[in-house]
Amino acid sequence: MTNFYSPLISLREGNWFKLICGASFQHLPSIRNLTLAYTLAGIDCIDVAADTAVIAAVKEALKTVEYFREEAQQRGFGFQGLPLLMVSLNDGEDPHFRKAEFNATECPIECPRPCESICPAQAIVFDRKSEHGFSGVIDSRCYGCGRCLPICPSNLIFARSYVSTPEAIAPLVLQAGVDALEIHTQVGRVADFQRLWQALAPWIHQLKLIAISCPDGEGLIDYLWQLYDAIEPIPCPLIWQTDGRPMSGDIGAGTTHAAIKLGQKVLSAGLPGYVQLAGGTNSHTVRKLKTNGLLAPQLGKREINPMSHPQKYISGIAYGSYARVLLSPVLEEIEKIEQNFPLISGVLDTERKIAAEGNEAFFTQLRSQPFRLEEKPELLWQAVELAYSLVSQLKLSQKYVV
Repeated sequence: MTNFYSPLISLREGNWFKLICGASFQHLPSIRNLTLAYTLAGIDCIDVAADTAVIAAVKEALKTVEYFREEAQQRGFGFQGLPLLMVSLNDGEDPHFRKAEFNATECPIECPRPCESICPAQAIVFDRKSEHGFSGVIDSRCYGCGRCLPICPSNLIFARSYVSTPEAIAPLVLQAGVDALEIHTQVGRVADFQRLWQALAPWIHQLKLIAISCPDGEGLIDYLWQLYDAIEPIPCPLIWQTDGRPMSGDIGAGTTHAAIKLGQKVLSAGLPGYVQLAGGTNSHTVRKLKTNGLLAPQLGKREINPMSHPQKYISGIAYGSYARVLLSPVLEEIEKIEQNFPLISGVLDTERKIAAEGNEAFFTQLRSQPFRLEEKPELLWQAVELAYSLVSQLKLSQKYVV
């Protein structure tokens, strides 16, 4: 492992990779397993909901990483060190901060339920086995993509939005050990942004990175300059996250076009800070960036300054829905294991098996505990290999001598 590794160096050199778990995604088993697999594959940052339980799940996974460090390197994956832990906040209504809801009892019996099949998070379920079973939206799984909203034939699905409050944010920064914050905003919300920023100001010096995420809109560049004037000076690097087509990376190749187009627009404005793509990023993004000359070329040996701000190239890419869906075969396999946990041999050690004999309460407790990816090494390394297939596109696009 090189002594020069730092996520901020990756940002400076243009191969920064961020995993977006989702500002509204709170399914702890999936978040933990995604964190473990993508960290071993070599990511620089993981962006999660501003939720103490989510943060704890990520930190637990990051502790587990240490046990697999050497094997990951021996297998040729990209792990060099731990990623920055970032939480997302919002200064107003935002599609990343919402949940879908509907009352399943109002659904017509003859409805083909297209919402269930279109949901990428498998958050919509209909229990056909029991009239007492749950039907509707599994709140922790929903990350607010909104694909179910227009497809409901009866228009029964709606979105529940929420906004970050300063009172809830301070403990996250002070006590949970968060490395970075990302603020989601939209054109025209200067006053709202400033109120949130003022609440954060006493703790900004504790952070290693600040990111501002904004979709396109009329007057975007002027708005971003207004935001910069409101926060300047800041004691850490700044990322402008260009949210091209939010939460659409798993839909198709064309979605990455919006992300790159918006990235070019912000890059050409010469704003102080780094420009990082999001919203529609997928397996085609790196190739299209190369084609457009937007990735930094190979660099020779030189002094690395993480605080400097290159203006010619995209500094990094954030992957959200595509990164999650990429690992879905493994995550679904784990869920099958959870459902049949007592029947699986080799999971319990001998003492626990003996203690569990005839003890239904013990098995009930086990069923309530999420199955951990590392408990099935073959699935762990399958997940890391899938994650690395995406991470390596960016990380191996350049070779650096440091």
